[in-house]
Amino acid sequence: MKKYIAEFIGTFTLVFIGCGTAMLVGCESVNGCGYILTAFAFGLAIVALAYGVGNISGGHVNPAVSLGVLLSGGMTPADFCGYVVAQVLGALAGSGLLAAIFSLGGVEDKTGGFGTNGLGGVNGSVAAGLIVEIVLTFLFVLLILGVTSKNQSHGSFGGLIIGLTLVGIHIIGIGLTGTSVNPARSLGPAIVAAINGNADPLKVVWVFIVAPLIGGALAAFCYKFLESDKD
Repeated sequence: MKKYIAEFIGTFTLVFIGCGTAMLVGCESVNGCGYILTAFAFGLAIVALAYGVGNISGGHVNPAVSLGVLLSGGMTPADFCGYVVAQVLGALAGSGLLAAIFSLGGVEDKTGGFGTNGLGGVNGSVAAGLIVEIVLTFLFVLLILGVTSKNQSHGSFGGLIIGLTLVGIHIIGIGLTGTSVNPARSLGPAIVAAINGNADPLKVVWVFIVAPLIGGALAAFCYKFLESDKD
């Protein structure tokens, strides 16, 4: 149970810090400052979580990462289900708290949708959105599997490497899809946005659930192949 609680706290923190920063500063590509701040907010949140709860649950805070670990033989199906439930609930809690704070404080949400993902950057193309999210998630999960492999020795720098990689992924992805690479991070804000009268993000959220899961699965299969070839 403790690892599920850790995943709940971790995903709550990721959404609260990452989406909260996007809501405050905006993440339009033309606004370089807000764009970069949002990218670093997500990346630094992962760095903090890797060292804060990583020793308890592994610090997945992402169903796509958990799927990659599952397919790599690093966790049981029962644990995978528990992780995903905890992650989604954590994302909902983080988004819900942001909605309450911004509403009570009269703060403008500069994303217009609680930091939800969308296809505006790819002109509404579902195909382009799927490709972007599959590729970015594949790269992210492949990196995580490599950094956390028992065959690698990065010492205490693993969390920093993963966090900085997520910064880079957000820098290229924000202008395209808002960067998901995490089904829970997308689903939580989309549900909260719908509750608050904006159902548009919920209509396309399936893209940001399906694509990251495909990317995570592909990364697991690819890494298993590369690692076995090395052995």
